[in-house]
Amino acid sequence: MHEVIIIGSGPAGYTAGIYTGRAGLNPLLIASSVEAGGELMKTTEVENYPGFPTGLQGPELMDAFRAQAERFGTEVLLDDVVEVDLTGPVKIVKTGGGKTYEAKTVILATGAAYRELGLPREKELSGYGISWCATCDGFFFREKTIAVIGGGDSAMEEATFLTRFASKVYLIHRRDTFKASKIMQDRAMNNPKIEVIWNTEVSELLGEGKLTGIKTTNLVDGSTNTLDLDGLFIAIGNDPRVWLVENQLTLTPEKFIQVDGRSSKTSLPGVFAAGDVIDPTYRQAITAAGSGCVAALDAEHYLSNLK
Repeated sequence: MHEVIIIGSGPAGYTAGIYTGRAGLNPLLIASSVEAGGELMKTTEVENYPGFPTGLQGPELMDAFRAQAERFGTEVLLDDVVEVDLTGPVKIVKTGGGKTYEAKTVILATGAAYRELGLPREKELSGYGISWCATCDGFFFREKTIAVIGGGDSAMEEATFLTRFASKVYLIHRRDTFKASKIMQDRAMNNPKIEVIWNTEVSELLGEGKLTGIKTTNLVDGSTNTLDLDGLFIAIGNDPRVWLVENQLTLTPEKFIQVDGRSSKTSLPGVFAAGDVIDPTYRQAITAAGSGCVAALDAEHYLSNLK
């Protein structure tokens, strides 16, 4: 039986691995078979993580996190958790590879997933003009016309990054102001390749087999328009990955895992949560890492008090 199983990687999961590993708990970290490292694996330059004054690439940062966790004895398993039973004193974790693991404590660092528009044929056109990852797919849109949907930091970063490839980038937002940080807004607004379309939502996806454009609706006057596009990048937020535990743990009204105050303690003893799966507000690598530290310390204290 493991002392600690960490489900999910990224800054929260790997930091929890570093701290529980240093505490001699020999944690098992189940990182995912295809998404190990979390959302930062899809990010270009990370400029605001302390200790790296010239910045670095997201995957580079996550590789360093993982190496540090493994240095302190964390076992990283590239598999997917498909079922858990966290209700008893012994926590049961089952993976897609057919293995079952037992642990005294579990730290959930499952993060959040890209949010979809909810339009017909959105999944059908995913990979055929529609993307949620500029760093993954931007190269394919050299000298093309594309649009980014959203108004937060992610949308600003996506739009700015895509100007490296595209000849024109529309930035479509439902409101008349952005919620992104000022520095990110300034970068986007001062880029001559970016044109902002305010108070507008996408109402229809156009194209058969491949995206060729979109229909938009102005939310002020109700007018509609057709925009010819080669690509559409969706950056409207994320939804917490809680499907494994939504029937076992108490969630917030926004469907994030609820924790006790500033701790990582969930509604079940021995179960802790960290990172974006508990955080609808900040969603930064540094806050996720700090959250992973909290979860590790909480798990260590819980184990030390077990009879």
